[in-house]
Amino acid sequence: MTAPTRKLAAILAADVAGYSKLMGEDEASTLGALRDLRQGLSHMVVEHRGEVVKSMGDGWLVEFASVVDAVNCALQVQENLANHEIIKLRIGIHIGDIVHEDEDIYGDGVNVAARLQEIAEPGGVALSGRARDFLDSKLANVFRDAGEKQLKNIADAVRVFVSGDGEFDQEPSVEAALPLPDKPSIAVLPFDNMSGDPEQEYFSDGMTEDIITALSRLRWLFVIARNSTFAYKGKAIDIKQVGRELGVRYVLEGSVRKSGNRVRVTAQLIETASGNHLWAERFDRDLQDIFDLQDELTAAISASVDAELAGSERQISRRKSAADLDAWDHFQQGNWHLYKYSKDGFSEAKQHYQAAVARAPEFAGPHAALAYVAAGEVFFGFTKDPAAALEEGLQHGEKAVALDNRDAYSHYALGRICTILGDRGRAVTALEKAIDLNPNFAQAHYGLGFAHLWFGSAEVASDFFAVAIRLSPNDPQIWTFFHLRGFASFVLGNFEAAMSDLQSAKHAKGDETSVHLVSAANFGMMDKVDDARAALGELSRLKRVANIKDVRKRFLQLYAPYVDALILGLRKAGMPEE
Repeated sequence: MTAPTRKLAAILAADVAGYSKLMGEDEASTLGALRDLRQGLSHMVVEHRGEVVKSMGDGWLVEFASVVDAVNCALQVQENLANHEIIKLRIGIHIGDIVHEDEDIYGDGVNVAARLQEIAEPGGVALSGRARDFLDSKLANVFRDAGEKQLKNIADAVRVFVSGDGEFDQEPSVEAALPLPDKPSIAVLPFDNMSGDPEQEYFSDGMTEDIITALSRLRWLFVIARNSTFAYKGKAIDIKQVGRELGVRYVLEGSVRKSGNRVRVTAQLIETASGNHLWAERFDRDLQDIFDLQDELTAAISASVDAELAGSERQISRRKSAADLDAWDHFQQGNWHLYKYSKDGFSEAKQHYQAAVARAPEFAGPHAALAYVAAGEVFFGFTKDPAAALEEGLQHGEKAVALDNRDAYSHYALGRICTILGDRGRAVTALEKAIDLNPNFAQAHYGLGFAHLWFGSAEVASDFFAVAIRLSPNDPQIWTFFHLRGFASFVLGNFEAAMSDLQSAKHAKGDETSVHLVSAANFGMMDKVDDARAALGELSRLKRVANIKDVRKRFLQLYAPYVDALILGLRKAGMPEE
């Protein structure tokens, strides 16, 4: 292992725009073009005194001692690719501290350059203000000021400059654009049939229609109707123009390719104003029952889009000032705080949801969220008056359902509060209704699994947790999907399976008390003394659950034999009684 070295450097981050789509459409041509690009890029980097320090398939990190060299190299690369039939690059450049370690580089210079690359136009260069300060006036004037941007996972806003006719230079005229709805909006464009077989057209069209139907079940989302989006079928389109013409913030596009007994589906979620790809995925499946396959792919794509859109909306609301917040923004900011799963996070979330209710009393979402918060406050021990919290939460859950009986989230929240209240019949009914309204709602499957586990049916619960994990592998709640499936395995005596899921839960959220609690009990039952003590040590560090008495108090409503199993494992792990 080489010792780390730190220095100041200019970093160029480059990435092939729409790589997943290109691979789905013509893998052989794309790979051939990529090989040629690597050779040409290497020559240009050497000519400009740079060094390729990392190659990531369709992306590169290049280090330069000089910003001028980095910029000249980037502009030459883009000029040479201007008329390329396949490849378009996005390039970002920043100067900052980097650390060399084990043939890789890390640090501020790398992080900011990578985020600038993500917001650059295909064929364009995005440059940080700090890097531009190192250019002479002639070279600096190649770039236009795009203003300050809050880049993903970068704490401070970054002044951004873009080359050419970049995304920030030309705003659509007011007359040319439909106004955006008062909630997030999306158009699903017809998926392209890349099979070369006109008879497969029904499969790609059917999938598009099913995805539109699935997304239409999300009451918080404005979805353009099928007839409007199918007007673009078979046409060369510009995503920004589609956004203006349909008045949507997001577009989902994709392609379907059938070859023998295999089918490949690619999908991309794009923000229309910037053209940025928020999410892209490729799905390879065996072609057995065509209708089951269509259902499976529809579920996977719509669930992923739901999670990505929700995350994007939370980020947008977080960038607004307090004076600009409306009910929707308060609801999204509440969600952002909620997913911290901490006492302070729940408290902050509650304040935002209450503000949303005050501004829009007929908006079901914040009422449902307040019901969910109440259930969480009691379950995690964040409230001194559980009875009052549950009573208030139940009122909000019932209000949410009364306001919008077709909203899956409202029924989900009512089901969660009824679970903690111990009302099995009402909890299961509400959660089954949520799944009926939106079969791709991962949290509803998780909630129903939680209810079955809570009331003593661990063997049934595991299947629902598995569906939740499959539907939303990047969910903000993924840690608890794994955690509770692990707990179900634990009470069923499947300790090895439990250990695997609990490890996944800890990897997703390492500061959650309940994960370490069940881990300690599981290790105790496996006679893994050192691991059990380490888990108890984490509990001690978190200062939440110190003894068996605390455990009994926390799981007062849980199915009694499961509490006994947990306590037996914790005693074996060495937890004191009081």
